[in-house]
Amino acid sequence: MSVNTTDVIVLGGGLAGLTLALQLRARLPSLSITVLERNRFPVREAAHKVGESTVEIGADYLANVIGLRDHLRACHLKKFGFRFFFTDGRRDIEAVTELGASDYLHTPGYQIDRGLLENHLASLVQTQGITLISGATVRDIAMAPQMEDGRLGAHTVSFEESEAPRELRSQWLVDASGRAGLLRRKLDLQTDNGHHANAVWFRLDTRIRVDDWSADPDWQARCAKPERWLSTNHLVGPGYWVWLIPLSGGAHSVGIVADAKIHPLREMNSFDRALDWLGRHQPRLAESVAAARGSLMDFAALKHFSYGCRTVFSTRRWALTGEAGPFLDPFYSPGTDFIAIANTYITDLIVREQAGEPIDMRAALYERFYQSFYDSTLDLYRDQYRIFGHAEALPAKVLWDYTYYWGVLAQLYFQRRLTDLGALSTLKDELLALQSINREVQALLRDWADRAAATNPARLLDQAALPWFAELNRTLGDTLDRDAFIQRLRDNHGLLLSLAAQILQRARESLPDLRGDKLEALLSTAPPRQSLLFPTAA
Repeated sequence: MSVNTTDVIVLGGGLAGLTLALQLRARLPSLSITVLERNRFPVREAAHKVGESTVEIGADYLANVIGLRDHLRACHLKKFGFRFFFTDGRRDIEAVTELGASDYLHTPGYQIDRGLLENHLASLVQTQGITLISGATVRDIAMAPQMEDGRLGAHTVSFEESEAPRELRSQWLVDASGRAGLLRRKLDLQTDNGHHANAVWFRLDTRIRVDDWSADPDWQARCAKPERWLSTNHLVGPGYWVWLIPLSGGAHSVGIVADAKIHPLREMNSFDRALDWLGRHQPRLAESVAAARGSLMDFAALKHFSYGCRTVFSTRRWALTGEAGPFLDPFYSPGTDFIAIANTYITDLIVREQAGEPIDMRAALYERFYQSFYDSTLDLYRDQYRIFGHAEALPAKVLWDYTYYWGVLAQLYFQRRLTDLGALSTLKDELLALQSINREVQALLRDWADRAAATNPARLLDQAALPWFAELNRTLGDTLDRDAFIQRLRDNHGLLLSLAAQILQRARESLPDLRGDKLEALLSTAPPRQSLLFPTAA
């Protein structure tokens, strides 16, 4: 049997593993890195993997940390933000509430063809001197033993390549194997996070242009240029949302994501069942899909896709990234964001360990930070799907969720402060307070949507027309020193307090007996501001 050694083994050559390898190579040019990937390159484009939409953190990570700016601009589509249509059971898209921007905001996102991107990344890692072994099937993993002198030994991975047994030993072992979760399963790390939702998705080798769904001139004029089909379009209803994501090669990705208690998977777990389900809930889309069924490229279903993970970064020189670690939800497209965060922490730990610095304290702190980011983001999803059909509560939720994301986590990332222990320690009280407020806002939104009827008038709730919202997005591109960064987070803390107070007031206008005493107490220091919300329907 062939036995080799390397500094780092990355299990999995998908988006998470390949980007980690490139990030490590940029920081440590002499580090030996080996990526083991089960599939062979090139992988199939368009119908390869789900996870095609990136938001601000993930897009910046790919463009500026991994160095893919030119590739993204040349080979993928610039995303026209998120867009929501409250079209449950309706064909008249022009007669319902639409939530989205009338023009691009400052900080870009992209619609990603995952197969095209991962083939490009695979070429890059090989040109960077990283060993990529494709067609590798992992058979066993032996974790590094504790030696008699207290030091850790080597991790050992046994695998087959072209049916030949091989063994590879390393100081560091990173699981980026996606849902296979080789280390997650071996170490029994997966936990139930209480968010039980299912998803089905498929791709059609044709373009679905929501812009063509109505010839109404008023509707067309609300968002004339750029065109709506470039958005990640969400067709929403009680307990579910449907995504429409265009791919650069001309294909379109379609997915149904639903609360398992409200829309069971058995109702949509084949293409024909999914088409029938769309016929009941999104009939205009069902017509487009039925007309294009001859171009069907693939179909997949996934039950209870969301899960937690007890440990992500270990002091024993192993870590998880991507879907090998905890997974949230495709709503708001956080997958690449959390790859960026995990890879940044893993890279920092390996860089410090290679320099001879003890990493136990940092590994423990990074674990705490990452799990806190995960828990705060999970609160945006858990028990929230029942809000999705409410054309007043959901727009308020989207404004809050974006503000929380851009105002806190995205600022930490864009200002490269994820590993700045001093700044994070200084902001500890504000971050904990905002986590509590976020949880109470989500509970308020549920109560509002459960108990108050919603209007669904024909209008565009234009995010680009809210100056404060567009400016918050723009600030992601600022370069701040530590003091200015700390002040930015404190200013955003005040903004979020004011926004939460106004959401509470708006909810009580439609439901006077709505409780919110705990939230109200948390908002006692909210600074007065001019209205931050969309105007109410006339």
